[in-house]
Amino acid sequence: MNLPLTASLEDVQNTPDQRRLAIDQVGIKSLRYPIFFQSNDSSPIRVVADFNMYVHLPHHVKGTHMSRFVELLERPEQVFSVADMKDFMQAMLERLEAESGHVTMRFPFFLEKAAPVSGVSSMMDYDVSLRAELGEQFALTVKVEIPVTSLCPCSKKISDYGAHNQRSLVTVEVEVDDSLTLDQLIQLVEKQASSELYGLLKRPDEKFVTEYAYDNPKFVEDLVRDIAGALDKAEAIGGFRVECENFESIHNHSAYALIDRL
Repeated sequence: MNLPLTASLEDVQNTPDQRRLAIDQVGIKSLRYPIFFQSNDSSPIRVVADFNMYVHLPHHVKGTHMSRFVELLERPEQVFSVADMKDFMQAMLERLEAESGHVTMRFPFFLEKAAPVSGVSSMMDYDVSLRAELGEQFALTVKVEIPVTSLCPCSKKISDYGAHNQRSLVTVEVEVDDSLTLDQLIQLVEKQASSELYGLLKRPDEKFVTEYAYDNPKFVEDLVRDIAGALDKAEAIGGFRVECENFESIHNHSAYALIDRL
């Protein structure tokens, strides 16, 4: 009788270890892998994510099963979302025979947006990181980088015409439950800016966003305060950190502000 190939190969990593030192996190790091991600009720989108995947290793076990991390990503039914991260973590701990684990995934997220007047559609990209931990409790943190427009209130006040504006980068990191989608978080932040950004604008759209920003001037301090206030009111969000960098158009430095409630 021909035995399977693995039946005759010794599993060294599953042998006992005598040093009696548990390992807090062991696994794979910097794995780039294509996955499906779903943010709302629409179809999942294909993205390429960078993964760090770790589990706790008991003191008596020599090594973890590194290949099983990748096997989890290869499951044909696997679709990632904020709502399903806890299920994925539970599947990982079961597959790796571990009592606790940690997963970080980073990827570009694309959102289709319609221009405010013409309605023409285009894609906007946002850098997203999800960090999930499961042990005695489950914790999920979502981090998103969101570019917006800010217009200077001081410039508007003192100028006879016009006001300087710039692109700003808002970075929000929030502790969330499974009821929040990436779309909702991004829209919550964009609504607080002088104006949001679009991939494609026609002339009527450009007129609209220019005048809209002029009517909504905000310092970098205004931006982080308004965003923090909106995050604080969202029931799906626990702790949060919001920071904003304004890439100043009339200075050779950036303006920066941070509110940390994590």
